[in-house]
Amino acid sequence: MHLEPGQLRLLSLISRHSSTSAAASELRITPTEVAQQLARAERDCGVPLVRRGPRGESLTAAGHLLARHGSEIDRHTAQATAGLEELLGRMSMRLRLGASQTAAMHLLPPALHGLRHHHPDADLSVVDLTTDQAVPMVDDGELDLAVIATWDGPPKASDHITLHPLITDPLVVVLPESHPLAATDSAIGLEQLHAEPWVAISPGADAREHFDRATAAAGYRPDIRFQAASYDVAQAFVATGAGVTLVPRLALTNTAGITHRELEASDLQRTLYAVTLADTRLAPLTDTFLHLLHDSAAGLSNR
Repeated sequence: MHLEPGQLRLLSLISRHSSTSAAASELRITPTEVAQQLARAERDCGVPLVRRGPRGESLTAAGHLLARHGSEIDRHTAQATAGLEELLGRMSMRLRLGASQTAAMHLLPPALHGLRHHHPDADLSVVDLTTDQAVPMVDDGELDLAVIATWDGPPKASDHITLHPLITDPLVVVLPESHPLAATDSAIGLEQLHAEPWVAISPGADAREHFDRATAAAGYRPDIRFQAASYDVAQAFVATGAGVTLVPRLALTNTAGITHRELEASDLQRTLYAVTLADTRLAPLTDTFLHLLHDSAAGLSNR
């Protein structure tokens, strides 16, 4: 014996309306289809489920028993529908964000301000993360959107993920204000800095790898005097006169005592991406925020 949920629901509706035609109307099927389903259910059960007489249809004892279970299916279905609607209502105003330091400082604030303006009741959260963390956290549903910076093109991601390029961020040379090269507004070639003491990002970071590669291509091994884990600290060292450094333009600070110049004929740059699920319907604010991020990136590009 094998009973299907649809058969139980049909019997529940016949019990509720005392009519197969009324049950057919609620199910949006024809009376003929109801009759066929009932016949199949009776064959599956091996007993009559509906008694047909001159006064219409009524359920047998077996039909009433199964109809009670059909009512339970309807009740649970209604609860599930209400629960899903409540969840989707909450999720429609929820946005969980992650960002690397540069994005959190420069790209996110204008976009967050715009979202607050359009959706003041939005439930927002932001976590600090690294590029390696971003894609898995979005793919696993922990975040709705993450903003990352990469040096070697977009990170690998599954088909469930979409990567949205936001802005290209070139490296610039940061110098003490007293440095002779600070007196010119011209771009500086890396080869001009071969004899300089350097402040470099600590080994192990992608930025350090690109720095080592670029100076090697310029024909020298740099004299690294200081190493820093962050661009802020590197620029603070430069302000003391300890050396020069390379910093992405978006990571420039207003530290007193330093200035910066463009790199001549350089392709040293990183790209900032927004990471989202390919299907954002469960978090509709994601698309809104993505548009705001593109506006924010355009504003930074035009500075």
